[in-house]
Amino acid sequence: MLAFIVAFAALWMAAPVAAQSGPPARPEIDLPQTVLPDEEPTVPGEDGGLSLNIDLGGEDGEGVPSESVVLIIGLTLLSVAPSLVIMLTSFTRIVIVFSLVRNALGVQSVPPNQVVVGLSLFLSIFIMGPTLKAMNEEGLQPYLEGELTQEEAYNAAVDPLREFMFANVGADELGLMLAAENSELAPDTPDDVSMSALVPAFILSELKTAFIIGFVVFMPFLVIDLVVSSVLMSLGMMMLPPVFVSLPFKILLFVMVNGWVLLAETLITSFNTT
Repeated sequence: MLAFIVAFAALWMAAPVAAQSGPPARPEIDLPQTVLPDEEPTVPGEDGGLSLNIDLGGEDGEGVPSESVVLIIGLTLLSVAPSLVIMLTSFTRIVIVFSLVRNALGVQSVPPNQVVVGLSLFLSIFIMGPTLKAMNEEGLQPYLEGELTQEEAYNAAVDPLREFMFANVGADELGLMLAAENSELAPDTPDDVSMSALVPAFILSELKTAFIIGFVVFMPFLVIDLVVSSVLMSLGMMMLPPVFVSLPFKILLFVMVNGWVLLAETLITSFNTT
């Protein structure tokens, strides 16, 4: 028992000493210091800032656009292609005339919209063929070969299109847009007319011409409707719809005169492509 008390007292007296002493000191290690040479840092750019160089040239030469640039231009043209087709080609006149003919026949869904738009599109490509060929040869191909810059290629490609629009624009519509443009002096040559005035004038002219052709085509079918209505009234058949009776006669008349061919020929010859 006495030995246990002595041992406990010894441990109790040694505890404060261990707490005051703390952990053992870590040995110091001398690490070798690397001495860097006195060199000035390399700074990109003359003014000390970051510089970024973008090369748009292709592998064929400095002036030839790369495939990435050609791809970007192609995607851009595809995104705005519907607007360009509607505003700058013969598509507007053709699709309006076909729609009016369909209404004149009295069939609202025959031929369907896909057929009308598709036929109008291919007729527009046929009519615009010489213009598109000139735009490709004078503007696009020289630019892809590096012979022209972007601005020069645009000016060369837009000239055939301007000639087509000038050949088919009306004087009244063009005068209206020039007056609305607030131009102080009247343009001496067609080259002085801006595209911002030529394009809406061309669209207005196309709408006017399309409705004139549609009116001429509409009149024979209107006469058939009037004759059928008068006959039904005289026979006392007021409950029978005149449209139902006149529809076979209108389709028969349209087929006998080969209406679709005659209409396509009229539309093709109505454009001045020279």
